[in-house]
Amino acid sequence: MAKFHFRLATLLRLRETVRDERRLELAEAERADAKLQTRLAELGGRQRQLQSECRAAAGPGEVDVPQLVEAHQYAAALRERETKLEQERQALAVEIGGRRQAVVEADRDVQTLEKLRESQWQAHRREEERQEAKQLDEVASQTADNLLPVADALPRLG
Repeated sequence: MAKFHFRLATLLRLRETVRDERRLELAEAERADAKLQTRLAELGGRQRQLQSECRAAAGPGEVDVPQLVEAHQYAAALRERETKLEQERQALAVEIGGRRQAVVEADRDVQTLEKLRESQWQAHRREEERQEAKQLDEVASQTADNLLPVADALPRLG
């Protein structure tokens, strides 16, 4: 019997490669988002620490005004940095959405070809089974034809 050969195997491998690349790109963008989240969390920690230091410095007793001014300037710089990171994160969220869509489309392309390959393989198997049944029928017919003269001769001998 003929071996099954999917004519679009090369295209399927190409689509699988594209799908894998899209998945890697998505994972890369998600890692970048995780880094931004970590940096934002660090900034939040610094801001909380700075607030507690400012409260302590502004408490009862002598107040170090230059230190408080410097702390407020640092807090403003932290807020500005936080705003920029949030904007980067929003832009990255749009990018991640686009990459997710690209992965979905690449997945769909691969699945379409895999379904086509499966249906062609099933058709190939059915054809093989049909050919095999035809051959078995021919062998059975030839065997019956060969046995018929022998069967006809048996009653005459006796």
